[in-house]
Amino acid sequence: MYNHTRYFQLNFNSWKYQYLFGLVIALLLLFIPLANSDTTEETNDAAEVKKSPIKIGGALRVNYVYGSYGDEENPHPRGEDIGDADLEIFRLNADVDYQNIISRIEYRWYDSYSMIHTAWLGYNLDDLGTVKAGIVRAPFGPTAYGVSTSWFFDQHFYVGLADDPDVGITWNGTFDKLALDLGFFLMSEPQTFGGSLNSSRYGYDVVKWEEHADADGNVEWGAGENGYDEQLQFNLRTIYTLADVADVGVSLQYGMLKATNVGDDESGSHYALSAHMKNAVADFTLYSQFTYYTHNIAEETPWGTGDLIPMGAYDFAWPIASEGLVPALSLRYGGIDTSGISWIDSLTPYVEWSTVLKTVEEYNASTLVTIGASWTILGALYLHSDVALTDGNFFVGNTDDSYNNILTGVNHVGANGNNTWHWRLNFNFGYYF
Repeated sequence: MYNHTRYFQLNFNSWKYQYLFGLVIALLLLFIPLANSDTTEETNDAAEVKKSPIKIGGALRVNYVYGSYGDEENPHPRGEDIGDADLEIFRLNADVDYQNIISRIEYRWYDSYSMIHTAWLGYNLDDLGTVKAGIVRAPFGPTAYGVSTSWFFDQHFYVGLADDPDVGITWNGTFDKLALDLGFFLMSEPQTFGGSLNSSRYGYDVVKWEEHADADGNVEWGAGENGYDEQLQFNLRTIYTLADVADVGVSLQYGMLKATNVGDDESGSHYALSAHMKNAVADFTLYSQFTYYTHNIAEETPWGTGDLIPMGAYDFAWPIASEGLVPALSLRYGGIDTSGISWIDSLTPYVEWSTVLKTVEEYNASTLVTIGASWTILGALYLHSDVALTDGNFFVGNTDDSYNNILTGVNHVGANGNNTWHWRLNFNFGYYF
């Protein structure tokens, strides 16, 4: 089973030192720009106070979970106390908007790990678009979050193709009815603090891990560092508006994979191609997306097959299918009038469906269905209320899961050997300041 006691990088003896170091990083990132900014302007008559170009904020989120989970002898790797309300995340962020200079920095703390989420500096080129450099989201899909508006996202997120920040530079511009995004990334975002080798990160990336597996999928935990790192990735996204009815788009992603202890073949590549659309009729909005992705890697790997590849986030790595198709749909309704209820500012119900279809015949499809609503309450409290049903998603259910075999034991977007339908009731309360 996954070793939660190993600490990566600085080899601190206690989590409290890692949290303290992360806090210092966040405070420096937040307040160094503030210390250097001039928020007053001297005039001949008096000092005139002007608005600061820096906005500091954050969020505190609490999560309630109930669903098809095992007992104490089979805990979920996410560490949630099923049926209890627990602190999910605390985050700090700073935004800069000074003349044409823009920037955003965000650091997040979870229960036993922390990560830098965003850190970029940008410049508005007026009619020529916007440039951003640093840890910035890779453009792919119809929105920053794929088709989804739920707390779970859709299956694109779990194969690294939605809301994925990486280290590089992006440019985006709008020309009449055409929106164009370009991105070039040197690498995925860096590991921060956690118990995994390389998975204390927000967005799902191809990563190194410390496990081996034999030809039957049996896992040897802590066997030694191996896997791939993402490098030199290129992204292109175009979205064209057809009247007021549809936004039609295409996204492309291509990059290299650097191998570590994989064998004689020390190289690889990955690419994804996606078609997506947004349709708005009355108060209904439909998002649709269809994606093909593949990772071209060695057939002989330390985990026994080239049809799977380790991918990690949230301080845990597990193999996903190296190649697959991902169709996804999301329908939301924005026409509910909440003016008669003083404490509800908005209510948006939605239903979402997505699946990962693997090219390996023995691998089971991984489907996720989410029915829920997003709420804005009292101007500052945000709530996602969701019921998720799945036969292949790491965050929903763990009944009969066994992480001792990558082929037969786990309900996930890899081989999905469990292939059992699970459900999860989830309430996520967020206070943003």
